Amino acid sequence: QVQLVESGGGLVQAGGSLRLSCAASGGTLSTYGMGWFRQAPGKEREFVAAISWSGGSTDYADSVKGRFTISRDNAKNTVYLQLNSLKPEDTAVYYCGADSTYTFLLEGSKYLDHWGQGTLVTVSS
Repeated sequence: QVQLVESGGGLVQAGGSLRLSCAASGGTLSTYGMGWFRQAPGKEREFVAAISWSGGSTDYADSVKGRFTISRDNAKNTVYLQLNSLKPEDTAVYYCGADSTYTFLLEGSKYLDHWGQGTLVTVSS
């Protein structure tokens, strides 16, 4: 059973950067599309970014395009999310998810094959 563990969250000032990691254990991520999602206080979880199993395709929510970058290293069984030019509205718990069907990631389906527990990102103004 694949387990996903996010790390790299923290408190940062507006305009700053963070790099989130999602490491897998118990199996390989190389056959899964991967996504990052976030849930702000009092809001629904939303799609942030996705990357195909090969890394050849990436997609982003409009709200983060040009600021966030998703990448993966299948040899390390890890997916990353680089967050630049952070804004207070980026404050949320960030989750990674894995699914063999890429479109499920884009749809933000809550029924993905695997979910991590989340890491908190807080952006102060």
